[in-house]
Amino acid sequence: MDGGDATELRSWLAAVSALTAAVNAGRGLRDVLDLVAATARELLGLDFCGVLVPDPAERNLVIAGWSGLTEEYVARVNSDRPVRLEADASGGAPSSRAYRSGRPCAVADISREPDFIWGGVAREQGYRSMLSVPLVTASGVIGTLNSYRSAVHEFGREEVDRLQLLAEHAALAITSARVLDDLRDQRDLVMRSEEIHERLLRVAVRAGGVEGIAGALHDLLGAPVLVRGVRGELLAQSGRPPTPEGLLDAGHPPTPESPLAPEDLLDAGAGPLAPEAGLVRERGPHVVADVVLEGEVAARVWVPGRAGALAPLDRRALEHASIVLSLELLRRRTALEVEQNLRGDLLADLLAGADPMSPSVRDRAGLLGHDLARDHLTLVAQVTAGGRPAPAGAIQRALAEAVALAAGVRPRPLVAVHRDVIVALWPVAATGPAAGRPAADALRRSVRSARGVDDATVAVSDPAQHDVLNAYRTARGALTVAGHAGRSGSTITLDDLGVAGLLLQLGDPVRLRAYAGRTLGALIRYDHDHGAALLRTLRTYLDSGMDRHLTARALTLHPNTVSQRLRRIEALTGLDLRSSQAVVDARAALIVLDVAEGADAARDRA
Repeated sequence: MDGGDATELRSWLAAVSALTAAVNAGRGLRDVLDLVAATARELLGLDFCGVLVPDPAERNLVIAGWSGLTEEYVARVNSDRPVRLEADASGGAPSSRAYRSGRPCAVADISREPDFIWGGVAREQGYRSMLSVPLVTASGVIGTLNSYRSAVHEFGREEVDRLQLLAEHAALAITSARVLDDLRDQRDLVMRSEEIHERLLRVAVRAGGVEGIAGALHDLLGAPVLVRGVRGELLAQSGRPPTPEGLLDAGHPPTPESPLAPEDLLDAGAGPLAPEAGLVRERGPHVVADVVLEGEVAARVWVPGRAGALAPLDRRALEHASIVLSLELLRRRTALEVEQNLRGDLLADLLAGADPMSPSVRDRAGLLGHDLARDHLTLVAQVTAGGRPAPAGAIQRALAEAVALAAGVRPRPLVAVHRDVIVALWPVAATGPAAGRPAADALRRSVRSARGVDDATVAVSDPAQHDVLNAYRTARGALTVAGHAGRSGSTITLDDLGVAGLLLQLGDPVRLRAYAGRTLGALIRYDHDHGAALLRTLRTYLDSGMDRHLTARALTLHPNTVSQRLRRIEALTGLDLRSSQAVVDARAALIVLDVAEGADAARDRA
C-alpha cells in the first residue's frame, strides 16, 4: 500500500468514526444526515451531495440532509418538485430507480435525459451529472445518498463502490440516529405526559371539579373543551366553541346551555354506553374522549372542530383528562350515594312515624335541602320490567332519574326508595312541575327512562302537612287498587279511583274487610279452600258489562264454564246477578275489598 492509499484509507476510517461519534454523542437525525452528505462530498470531491428519504405518505422522496446545495433549492424541490416514487424500478427519476431496485443509478449527462423531471432546477443549481446510491439496512431501503457534479461525468466502478461503502455506514448511522430521536421523543412525551397528568390531578385534588379540569385541558390544548353527561347535559365548558356552518347539528341549534350541541345529544336516553374502540377518537369534525366509570361511559369530553389536528401530546392530554375526570366523577358519585342514603334514612324514619316537625328531624331535612314545614303531596312510583316488578338494579337506576328530576325543583322534593317503590314528598308550592298530576306525570316519565324499566305506575295522595305516614299509606293503597282495576302503567290520583279513592282515605282495613266479608266472604273462603277463581270470575264478569262471551274471552274459558261459575257464585253469596241491586252490592263489595287489600299492603310496607 503506497502513501496515497494509506492516506485515503485513514480518511475513510476517520469519516466512519466521525459518523459513529456523532450518533454516540446523541446528535439529532438532521445533524447526522447533513454530516453524511458533507462526508460524501469531501471524500469523493463532489460539487453537491444530498440524502433523500420517503415522505410520510411514501409517495415522494424529499431532501432531508445536504451539503453544497442552497436552502432555496432544497425548499423548491421538496415543495414543488419532489422526486416521485414510482411503483417499480423500471422508470422514473434516478433516485426512484435506486430506491426501488436497491442498486446504484447514475446519469452522466442530464442533457441527454429529456424527460428528467429535475432538468429545470438542475440547470438553475448548476449540476450536469449525478449518482444515486440506495441506503440499505436489514429492514430494507430507507433512502438514497445522491452525489452531484457540475460537469458531465462518467461514474466509474471504483467511485460507485466507494459511495456504496459510505452509504452502508451512513445507513447504520441514520438508523441509530432515528432510534435515538424516537427514544428522545418518547422520553420527552412521557415526561410531558406525566407533567400534564400531575397538573390535571392537582386541579381535581384542590376541588376544582369538572369545571376546573375542563379549564386546565382548555389551557393545555389551546382549544375549547366541553364535558357532557350521557344524557347530553353540559357538565362543564371552557372556551367558546366555534360556530361556523357545518360544525352545528342542524337539529339542535346552539343555546347558552348547549353552545355547540354536537352529535352526543343523540346518545341521550340511550341507556348505558359501552366504551368505543379507542378512548380518544374523531366524530365528524370533532374529537371526543370517553370518560369511563365502572365499565360504562359516564361522560364525554368534546373538542369541537379539531378532527385531524391533534398532536400526540394533545392526545395524551385528553387521555389523562379522561382518567382524572373518571376519578372526579367517582368522587362525586360516592358523595351523592352517601347523600342519597341519608335521604333514604330520613324518609324511612318519617314512614316509621317520626314527627316531621321535631327539631332533630327538621334539622336533618334542612341539611339535605328539604323543608318539611311545607305542605307536601306524596307520590309513590312502582316500576315494572317485563310486566313484573322491576329488579333492584332497575329500581336504583329509576331512582337516579327521579333524583335528577328533583334536583331542579325548589324547594327540593325528598325522593328515596322505600321497600320496593320510589317515594317522593313533593312540596305543594314548588318551582318546576306543579304538585299533583303534573309532578306525577313528570316523575313517571323520568323513572320510565331508566334502563331496564318498561313502565311505571305513579299514585298521588292529597296534600298533607305533617301526616307523612298516612299520606304514604293512601298512595300505596291506590297502587294496589289501580292494579286490580287494570289501570297500571299510568298516573293515578284519588279522584281517578272514585269511591275507592274516598274509602282509601278512611285508612281502616278491618272495618272495610268486615263490610266486604258480609257480601263476598263465602266466595273468598271457597276460592281459598278449593284453589278456585270465582272472585276473579265475578270481577271480570262485571267489568265486561255482564257479557258471558266477553268474560269467557277475557278468562280464556268456554262460555258454558263461565255460566257454571256464575251459578255457583250466586249459590254461595245469595246474590241474583240479574238484579241491579245485587250487581251494585257486588261492585261495592269488590271495591271495598280492593281498598282493604291496598290498605293492608300499605301498612305492611310502611
